[in-house]
Amino acid sequence: MVVKRPQVAVAVLVPVLVMFGIGLWGIDRGGMWRDEAVTFQVARRSLPQIWQLLHSVDAVHGLYYLLMHPVLALHPGEVALRVPSLCAAAATAGLVAALGARLASPRVGLWAGLLYAVTPMAGHFAQEGRSYALVAAGVAASTLLLAWATTADAGGNGGGNGAEGQEDEPVGRLARHARVVGWCAYGGVVAVTVLLHEFAVLILLAHAATLALARMPRRVWRDWACAAGAVLLVLLPLAVVSSGQADQVAWLRPPGGGTVERLLRSFTGPTQLVLGPYLLLIALALRAPFTPPARRGELSLPAVALPLLLLPPAVLIAVSRHWPLYDDRYVLYALAGAPLLAAAGAERLVVAARRAGLARREADADDPMRGLGGAAAPDAAPDSDLGRGVRVPYAATLVGVLAIGLAFVSQLPVLREDRDPARRPDNLAVVSAAAAQRMSPGDPVLFLPSLGRRSALAYPKGFQGTRDIALEEPAPVSGTLYGREAGPDELRRRLAGLDRVWVVAEPYALKSAWYPSDPTERVKLTVVGEEFVPRAEFVRKGSILRLYVRRAPTM
Repeated sequence: MVVKRPQVAVAVLVPVLVMFGIGLWGIDRGGMWRDEAVTFQVARRSLPQIWQLLHSVDAVHGLYYLLMHPVLALHPGEVALRVPSLCAAAATAGLVAALGARLASPRVGLWAGLLYAVTPMAGHFAQEGRSYALVAAGVAASTLLLAWATTADAGGNGGGNGAEGQEDEPVGRLARHARVVGWCAYGGVVAVTVLLHEFAVLILLAHAATLALARMPRRVWRDWACAAGAVLLVLLPLAVVSSGQADQVAWLRPPGGGTVERLLRSFTGPTQLVLGPYLLLIALALRAPFTPPARRGELSLPAVALPLLLLPPAVLIAVSRHWPLYDDRYVLYALAGAPLLAAAGAERLVVAARRAGLARREADADDPMRGLGGAAAPDAAPDSDLGRGVRVPYAATLVGVLAIGLAFVSQLPVLREDRDPARRPDNLAVVSAAAAQRMSPGDPVLFLPSLGRRSALAYPKGFQGTRDIALEEPAPVSGTLYGREAGPDELRRRLAGLDRVWVVAEPYALKSAWYPSDPTERVKLTVVGEEFVPRAEFVRKGSILRLYVRRAPTM
């Protein structure tokens, strides 16, 4: 089959535009949640301050903060915070389409890219000021480069003997050059991707499985192993540093019984109307003889998409049963495998329908009674290029696009709900606005625990003029996320001179079951609980703003 470049360009560009439009819709939610607030306040620090911070915390996001630094230097706002993720999500949709076009056909690429774009999970992270959409783009790009590098490797046996060999020598040099460039590009993209988030290293397992399913020759394995080894060497320092910061993921819990089903619905679509047909199409794509490829050393779409879809989540879930590390966002990049397989399954339906139609036409042509039913015009042969090459493929393509449009419409309520700030764990803008309404200049504020300070760091205007009673050294200067607080004795002395204090607390911090290990946090609980009584309260999801006044002296 001859694939025209304009067809591929359209197949790639349309999903990019659709993903960009969906991601742009409601991107300004009117508030950041806690993780985005960390990106916002860290990326606006100076480069030395960011470097200082990474030695003690958040090393796993270090490269992302450095990339976001010039973005937020141009325009420090919520939309600017999310624009890189939006662009990365749009690029991922295009890369998925390019993969489908390369491994199957432009039509499969178009369908796969559009399916990716309308998936609510993709739209969610397109509007998240964190690294996960960029990681997904890196993984999709590296997978496309893997397909290119293996093709260049397969053609890298240029050369010969005698005059014919001398004539082919330039061709051989070009092939070797293409092979080296292909694997260097692959290794470079994977290295950048794993530095954006180290759990993306699981893509190497998926790519190894792809090479195994394709029965690649030893030369390809050798070149891939060199690239993968270089990636692991690049990742090693980050892995060593981040292992010493494991307390950052202490909040994670072992995956439960519903983890796999929840991830499946996130990848394919949360509505039953989409889930059933999606799984059926994936099953069709995996039915033999699609896998393994008919010829040794050739990549098939299922051989690429299936390991990408299954291996990273499966490995991380398995490891997390003993060492909790799993969260859906850490395997967002595996989502690309699902639309590729579904699009391949849809293509099999089209091929089967065409074969059935051709068989019927051939049977009718052999039937001497066919003329009684009205013969076709002599110039409209059933097997004409017009019928097979223009009308039927384009009609099938449009039917597939309409089906994806219906899937999008059925999931519109999910997408609309996701753009509500209340869908995030918290909204720090609301906390800051409440502080601005209720606090007066000079009022003392106590953050319980210290990470509650994130609302003041993200939206300082709401706390303007107030006194952070526990703060000893600001966050940027101290090389910490939330600042360095005074010691227990000093904090007790400061609180002793107060008649009233505002407490900005995490909900769990005000429960009797919470017992912090930090002595400063214990002093906050003890002094506020014993010497003050609550007077007023403002509660929002993820935060409590409470005014305490000193107890009246007992007679």
